[in-house]
Amino acid sequence: MVSDYRYKPQVYFAATFIVTYAFWFAGAYLSFQDEKNGLYMLFMLIGLIVPFIISFFMIFTSKNSDLKKDFINRLINLRLIRPGMLPLFFLIMPLAVLVSIFISLSFGGSVSQFQLADGFSFSTGSVPTLVFLMLAACFEELGWRGYAFDSLQSRHTYFMASIIFSILWSLWHFPLIFVNNFYQYEIYHENIWYAVNFFVGIIPMGVFVSWICIKNGKSIPAAILFHFIINICQEALNMTQTTKCIETLVITVIIAIIIVLDKEMFFSKVSPIPETQNLAPGTQNPVSEAH
Repeated sequence: MVSDYRYKPQVYFAATFIVTYAFWFAGAYLSFQDEKNGLYMLFMLIGLIVPFIISFFMIFTSKNSDLKKDFINRLINLRLIRPGMLPLFFLIMPLAVLVSIFISLSFGGSVSQFQLADGFSFSTGSVPTLVFLMLAACFEELGWRGYAFDSLQSRHTYFMASIIFSILWSLWHFPLIFVNNFYQYEIYHENIWYAVNFFVGIIPMGVFVSWICIKNGKSIPAAILFHFIINICQEALNMTQTTKCIETLVITVIIAIIIVLDKEMFFSKVSPIPETQNLAPGTQNPVSEAH
């Protein structure tokens, strides 16, 4: 976070929601009119990159050289990623999935959930689903970590910034339940509570990605990689939607443990940037010092 820049979270999130919703609701309409030629996917992809486009615009029109340098550094400097964190990157989500499936067996779940899935559980039209999941991780995190999260952290403790961001991130996905054949559409029509679990489950996931990112120097590639691993873990095994509800609880417990163990960082008192006065140039923000 750059201390001599006044972030504008209201402007960022308002612009991101309005533009994304416009493209995604248009795409949702076309998905029922235009499924064969896939034009709707063009609208879906444009909506997907909106968080990044808005971030890019706000950073590079800010006239603040430190903000631009900070973004570029966090984007290309792979040395920000701590090698000691890599096992956590690759193991924590697969383990969470396996634990969730194991718990589900006590409630009548099938052991077949441990088998690899035959394919993806949803369709993204003319765009291969794996490619779409990769693009989602890239463009979302470029936007969220490029500007969005820092804008919230400039005014709140890390804990509150994580919670607010995660709720907003969850709500950002809302139009997807109206897109024919999309994952959110499929589970909504299977059982509304599965859709509710999807949106609720994003909240601890959002806190998790934010924590991984900040523990790696706010590296944007670190957030992209972990986000992509989360996406793949949801599709790799034959995990049922009931088990995904259990997974939400498992992830919530993991996050609660992380918060307790790292409470000094989560609840550090951070003075919000004054509405009418930026911090002095060169002043190090307490949040960036905490990691």
